[in-house]
Amino acid sequence: MVRRVQSPTVATFSICATDGRDFGVAVASKFLAVGSVVPWAGAGIGALATQAMANTSYGPRGLQLLSEGLPAQQVVERLTAADPERDHRQLGIVDRDGGSSTYTGSACFDWAGGRTAPGCAGQGNILSGPEVADALLDTFLASSGDLCDRLLAALSAGDEAGGDRRGRESAALLVVRKGGGYGGLDDRMIDLRVDDHPEPVMELQRLARLWRVYFEETDEGALLPVDEELVRRLRLGLHRRGIQVGGEGRDSVFLALEAWAGMENLEERLRGRDRLDPVVLTMLEGQL
Repeated sequence: MVRRVQSPTVATFSICATDGRDFGVAVASKFLAVGSVVPWAGAGIGALATQAMANTSYGPRGLQLLSEGLPAQQVVERLTAADPERDHRQLGIVDRDGGSSTYTGSACFDWAGGRTAPGCAGQGNILSGPEVADALLDTFLASSGDLCDRLLAALSAGDEAGGDRRGRESAALLVVRKGGGYGGLDDRMIDLRVDDHPEPVMELQRLARLWRVYFEETDEGALLPVDEELVRRLRLGLHRRGIQVGGEGRDSVFLALEAWAGMENLEERLRGRDRLDPVVLTMLEGQL
């Protein structure tokens, strides 16, 4: 029989946000596999982070209330009012209209608190200080790009500002969009987790770059014309990877390239033999 110990406090800094289309949560902590506990989001509904002595039932219950049209502040009030351990909880919510709310129970360990702005809520506990929450919100509001970029920029800024004062261990990114999941069959567009790593935020950023390689659509306007110099680079890249090209011509190079791309899950980025996705070249040359 496995004996369970009391759940430890999820010392965490997180940000819930929306850009009006997508909803997401980014989180980091000195806690194993923080992504399995803190982030929750529903496409077109909202996003939620539950932490400190986390109450994971806040996730599904909060998303249900948000789906009924309740604003973030009312959802926080309902969840915490019904929870006898609310003084030990921390919670951040963004609703479908960009309304935001954050809650920190009186028994959370210092430094603990949060900030809100339209479309985002940042919070944390056992932090180096309030500058972490400030960095989360200020960076998110000042950043550009899609929601993934902005959440990662905010998380990195919180980490650089001191983050969890106990250290680093895990990080996660969850972004949802209607039909944005694998094959368009669900809404979970990005669900990346670093469960145990000395630099989890940096590793999460690396995984996000790989996600773009494998799942973002090819930019047709950025395709490279295939000339002799590009064929030479492809041949050299294949050689460095130990892949033999069967002949001297372009077709031989592309036969080898196509076989390699199939092994690397990059076949969807191939566009015949007259144009090349620069992402394929970058991966072949080992720059990601």
